[in-house]
Amino acid sequence: MTGVWALAALWLGLALVASLLSIWFRISTALSEIVVGTIAQLIIGAAVGSAILGTDESWVKFLSGIGAIVLTFLAGAELDPVVFKLKWKEAVSVGLASFFFPFIGCAAAAYYLLGWEVMPSWLAGVAMSTTSVAVVYAVMIEFGFNTTEYGKTILAACFITDLGTVVALGLIFAPFTMKTLIFLGVGVVVFVVLPWLTPRFFRLYGNRPSELETKFLLFCLFGMGALAAWADSEAVLPAYLIGMVLAGTVGKDHALVRRLRTLTFGLLTPFYFIRAGSFVSIPALIAAPAAFLLFLVVKVGTKIVGVYPVTRFFGSPNKEAMYTTLLMSTGLTFGTISSLFGLSHGIISQGQYSALVATVIASAVIPTVIANAFYLPRHLLPQPGSEKISADNEIVAPHSRVPGKTK
Repeated sequence: MTGVWALAALWLGLALVASLLSIWFRISTALSEIVVGTIAQLIIGAAVGSAILGTDESWVKFLSGIGAIVLTFLAGAELDPVVFKLKWKEAVSVGLASFFFPFIGCAAAAYYLLGWEVMPSWLAGVAMSTTSVAVVYAVMIEFGFNTTEYGKTILAACFITDLGTVVALGLIFAPFTMKTLIFLGVGVVVFVVLPWLTPRFFRLYGNRPSELETKFLLFCLFGMGALAAWADSEAVLPAYLIGMVLAGTVGKDHALVRRLRTLTFGLLTPFYFIRAGSFVSIPALIAAPAAFLLFLVVKVGTKIVGVYPVTRFFGSPNKEAMYTTLLMSTGLTFGTISSLFGLSHGIISQGQYSALVATVIASAVIPTVIANAFYLPRHLLPQPGSEKISADNEIVAPHSRVPGKTK
């Protein structure tokens, strides 16, 4: 067990360094963990050996997988059903444009310009089509947009984009067999029953020191994850849908969400993001930078071409429309999940994976920096003194402005 504890200390030490870097440089913690994983593998691997990080250890894979599943669930639970019903046309239009344009554009670029095979090209399109809920949500929290209809509409659009990614990943790469039919059938039943069962179950047995709510949710996530893996799919696929259908229940329980975030961001996601970053080969990128640069330009370019006109159509002024477009251009969580899925299933090579993840990392940083520096819609920020503190110390804005409407 000495080796296990030493390895665990190494990983959490790297996670601590990543958290400090995220504070110092004001970037997403997930982003800094990926970068730290990449650098750690490069430096420690060169000095001691590539196996020193233990990325192939079964328990590291297990914690990494749980991190991806629970993080994906939380992303789905962030959907606000009330705002989505009110602004569904705008959210769906922005989300679909944000998915289809880079999906088709990047797949075509990989196939026609880089000479990739058909399936790796489609995988590239899926990975580049994503919008990072983690990055967007962090920006919303930082500026207070999360309490406004504007911020909630953007998060709803992120949901539509990533739902397209989830569906595309499942339809294109998961083999359609009898197992798939069973998985879909059980999934439909679970997604229908959970919104009815969960609030009643929590009212009867929740709010106890045993943390029954967390155990129940993890049971559902692991159970559907096991069924998805049995059907040759990916465990994160049902997790996002479970989060979506429970958004009206779990998403409104701020205390429960905060506890889940503590578990997820404090222990689980560092293993996922650091492990994902450790698979990036810096020498491969230096030797062949063309794919990285091409994907970055095509992804951001197609996002602008697709999203900006839609936001303008729904009445957003130029600055606000560009800010929304740049935020929708970010990628991180589902981009790395899709890329890691392709690598672990032999769809893409190590070099192709490095190019995709490097692009995902760059798209999480560059559009966000540009958006906050030049296009921040300050007129939509909550006014000082307009917030109130809820019973569980969450900041809530009683009044927020509707996107696209300015004085």
